Amino acid sequence: MRGIHSGTADAPVCGPCTTPDAELWRPCPTCGQAERLHAPGPYPRCTLKQRLREILADDTGAILPKLQPLHDALAGTERASTAMRWLSKGIVSTVLSDLGSGRRPLTHEALDELPEGKVVEHIRSVLVATGALPKRDEQMIRLERHVKDLVTSHATAEGRKILHRYATWHLLRRLRRRSRGKEITHYQLQVARQHLRAAVYLLNWLESQNLTLATCRQADLERWMTSDDVRLRQEAGHFVRWALSQKITRDLSFPAERWTGPSQPMDDEARWATARRLLHDDTLKPEDRLAGLLLLLYAQWPAAISAHRRPHPGDGRSGPHPPRRRPGRTSRTRR
Repeated sequence: MRGIHSGTADAPVCGPCTTPDAELWRPCPTCGQAERLHAPGPYPRCTLKQRLREILADDTGAILPKLQPLHDALAGTERASTAMRWLSKGIVSTVLSDLGSGRRPLTHEALDELPEGKVVEHIRSVLVATGALPKRDEQMIRLERHVKDLVTSHATAEGRKILHRYATWHLLRRLRRRSRGKEITHYQLQVARQHLRAAVYLLNWLESQNLTLATCRQADLERWMTSDDVRLRQEAGHFVRWALSQKITRDLSFPAERWTGPSQPMDDEARWATARRLLHDDTLKPEDRLAGLLLLLYAQWPAAISAHRRPHPGDGRSGPHPPRRRPGRTSRTRR
């Protein structure tokens, strides 16, 4: 629907039907197009195009072929004022100018050298979306960076060596194998981080007790497991069993908890097949079906699902009378 610009209450007139006059419509001094200008000066889209050329062009006034789709996408955006605000935010214009002039290479590695933050990540995502940069697994890159920082910051050389082996040749290698070339999920990133932190916590405790993995005995391990300092116990068990398999330690026992969940991300076809089963399989408990659907279709965390409550007449939230069901609900949703 078009906005009302003139006329009367009984006969309103939209912008294009309003007769241009000096008070309401003025031609843009740059392109000559008559638009409703809120202030003297060029049409906002002309200002945006001029600003984009100033930022993206090199010393010869030309725009790199890889950056031309970015220029066209921003110049053709529906709201020119929004694009102008984004260009003026933080270091956006500086980074884009460096890329356009060649002062900074148009690569992911060049952007990795910038301070981490949402602004840089947004610039990267825009460059990827317009084809200026190839797509890459950002979650895996974050994990590799986290591994490097955590390993290099460890106190002892022996600990850094063990953590490097555990993270690089076990955690990351297994994660790449399970992802089968697909991008890893945020959940997989968090699990890998927890396993690495658990290894750090255990190594730090051993060092505080003048112990190492090689000198640690079962009594020492059980003392840590029952102490107030224990954190991420299950994940630490994974690290101990790996150390046993690598013969870094010996004579230790840390029972494994069996995991029967998926070993790789669920693709769309499998997700929809599972959702259809939850919708129609009456042999499953209704509460399990509902929880599974909330998890599959709405990405609800299990903890949030378990906190859901059905309104009860006596809980004080629905008043003194029982709540009425909405008409038209099916028996499936009532369950």
